This record gives sequence, C-alpha cells and structure tokens, in this order.
Amino acid sequence: MMLSYGVIPLVRTTFDMEFAEQMKDQAFAALDAAGIRTVGSRDLARNKDEAEVALEAIRAVGEIDLLLILQITFTDASMTTQMARDSDVPVALWGIPEPRIGGRLRLNAYCGINLAAHALGKAGLSYRWLFADPREAGLSGKLRSLAVPNQSPPIVADAVQHQSDARADQVVNKLRRSRVSVIGEHPDGFDTCEYDAVTLHELTGVAVDSVSLDTAFAKAKAAPPERPATHRAQAAKSLAGLDDVNQEELDRSFRLLCALQDIAKENRADSLAVRCWPETFVNYGCAACGPMAMMNQAGVPSACEADVYGSVTTLMLQELAGEPVWMADLVDVDEADDTVVLWHCGLAPLSMCDPEAQAEATIHTNRKMPLLHQFPLKPGRVTLARLSQARNETKLVIAGATVQRRPMAFTGTSGVVRLDRPAAEVCDTIMAEGLEHHFALAYGDHLEALKQVANRLNIPVLQIA
Repeated sequence: MMLSYGVIPLVRTTFDMEFAEQMKDQAFAALDAAGIRTVGSRDLARNKDEAEVALEAIRAVGEIDLLLILQITFTDASMTTQMARDSDVPVALWGIPEPRIGGRLRLNAYCGINLAAHALGKAGLSYRWLFADPREAGLSGKLRSLAVPNQSPPIVADAVQHQSDARADQVVNKLRRSRVSVIGEHPDGFDTCEYDAVTLHELTGVAVDSVSLDTAFAKAKAAPPERPATHRAQAAKSLAGLDDVNQEELDRSFRLLCALQDIAKENRADSLAVRCWPETFVNYGCAACGPMAMMNQAGVPSACEADVYGSVTTLMLQELAGEPVWMADLVDVDEADDTVVLWHCGLAPLSMCDPEAQAEATIHTNRKMPLLHQFPLKPGRVTLARLSQARNETKLVIAGATVQRRPMAFTGTSGVVRLDRPAAEVCDTIMAEGLEHHFALAYGDHLEALKQVANRLNIPVLQIA
C-alpha cells in the first residue's frame, strides 16, 4: 500500500545548517526508498512562519496518512504543538542522530523530539516517534510503521512503601526551608520548564521568587572591578585557556557571577533557575554557563532555561550527595553501544571533571561567547532524577547509571553514560511518557533514598533505569 506523509523538516539556524541540509536530503531519500509518498515542500522550515506555509501546502494537496515532523535540529516545541493541534491525521516525530566526534553539537535533534513529546503529552495530544539515522539498515520498515498506532502499554509509576530513612527526612526538611530565585522567564516553547509557584509550594514547601533579567544585568554591570578580577584569578587555577577568549566578554561573565551571588544572598535563595539565553548573549554580551557552573560548585545549584522543577530536583540530589550536582540534557542514544550522552553547553561543576582531563575555558558553540566549562565527566556511579510534570501528573523520575571514561562526546561538558537498563528501553520510556528534557545528576547511588523522599512528598516514583 502506498503511504502518503506530509513532511515538515524543522531547524533552528544557530545550528550547523550545511550539515542539516545534508541530513534532510538523506531523510527524504530514506522516505523515498521506503516507498512513501511525501507531500509538501522539501525545504527546511526555519521559523514559525515557514512552518505554517509548509503546513498549508500539505493541506492543499489533500488526504495524507501521517504528518511527519522531521526534527533535523533542536527547536522549541511551539511549532510542533500548534501543528499537532491543527492536524486531523496522526503526528510523528523523527529525530536525526549525529556522530560523537568531540566537536560542537551540530544538530541536537534528540533533545528536540524529547521537548516536543513532553509538550504534546501535556496538551493531551498523541504522537509516534523515531530516532534513527537516515542511512540505518532496515529503516524502511520503521518509517512505514509510523503510520500504525502505538501498541506499547502505558508506563505506570509505582507507589513506594514507607521505610525509615533519615536522609529522606533530611531532604524533605531542607525543601521546606528552601527558596528558588527565578531570573527571567523560561523560553517560549519550553513547556518542560513551566511551573506554578503555589502548586510547587504545596507539594514540596519550596518558595519561589522572581527577579528580572534587567535586574541581574544591572547588578553585573555595577559590580566593583576587584570582584570579577578575584573570580578570574580563582578560575585560572583550574581552567586552561582563559587568555584565549574575548577578554571583555570574559569580564562580563565574571560580573554575571557576581550578580548571581548577590541575588542568591539577597533573596536567601538555595537554588537558582536562570533564563540563560538568548538575552545573556544578545542583551548583555556573554554566556551564563560558566557563572552558573561556578554557582553549582559553590553549592547553589543553578538550572538553565529558568527550569524551576529542575532546580528543585538539584536541591534534592545535592542534599543527598553532599556535593555539587549538575542538570543536563540527554542528547544522544546509541543502541549498539548501549550508552547515552548527557550534555550541557558548559554548566557542570569542576568537581565533576575527569581527573585525566584538563578543564578548559571555552566559548558557546552557537553564540561564540565565553564563559563555558569544557571537560568530560569523571567515571563513576551516578543517580539521575527529575521532579516531573509529564502528562500533567506529578511524579519523581529516577535512574541509576554509570559514567564511562570516554573521549568527550561533544564540546562543553558531557558524559557518556551506561544506564542500568538498556538505553533503547529507557529511550522508549522517556518518549512514551513525554518526560522533560532535563535530568539532575549526582555522583553516588541515591535511588532508595529518593524513593523515600517521594514517599514523604506523597508522589509516585517512575524508575526508568
């Protein structure tokens, strides 16, 4: 039977557009080889307007079996959610992998379909999905099967029986005394970072206050010169390459660190959630990643993209681990190697650096500004967690894993991780449940303690590995 798919290839132009074009062409070649008739333009849709034009062109052709969102690079979920709402046929997401060659994250497509799946799940919209190389053997069958309704049963989160665990009591008591300062608002299309302060306080006891980005930038500019100079001198003890980046932008980064410190002190904030882009680049003139990594190292965990629930999760893990934590994206899944990659631009605390590697100062790969940390994670046992609102149901997602000693997968801070369940199964669960794209990570095995924290908070646990 001839299948007809309406296909819209989405990109964000801050990624590698030449590579994106190549991958788009390979994806369409794979669809052709599978005997699937594609409807609509084969041009990249770079923004909302172009996506709407592409969707109208598909509608004009007539009946199709599937609307396929071809996630060539990372994008936010706003375009996908709107197209799914407007579609009267099934919707599928196809993310394109990229090689782990130590360079920039050129596409970051897995994170894109993850973000989209979460948004669709919260909106009550169904979806199918695929994360596969266009050249993969046997891909034709997978592409054709996207037109078949999902058969996998829903994942059910487990209730936790009460146990006595002093560490769990300690975490809950800590949360009840804690404050999170949110600097700016989460980016549009990042449903994963939405929160309601009243609901969060009722659930955990955590209080949330808001600070504008303009206030943070004003504080940074007003910092006396000796403060950023002191931070630079301290950073030079551990980071190579500080002299190799733009020095004015580097000074702005250390000034932003001063502002984050001041906000945390003035608001008595135990954790921060910061809108780190695009305003820090385009309105202020530096990357926030390095300053936030330094706040992580100092014991004030800082979540990017103004992710408040992510910030609260880092507080949980930091209290259990007694050492700095990190919040990361899951950006790659390799079924053959049975590993995933956890990555963020340059946000990991220096204590997580592999001792066999030299931590470096670097620039943001898309925005070309400092300051970022760059290093591979040290090997060892880790725990992943996420206080989740997936499908509008609160749960605590947890996973056990081990960081492998491998060459750095992508620039910034990243780790190649082997989960306690097969990577493909974990990926299936993440996408089927529409989980958030951010996970908090701490070294050590804290799974049982987290289950007891969830019990104290009266929320179910979803253990994905």
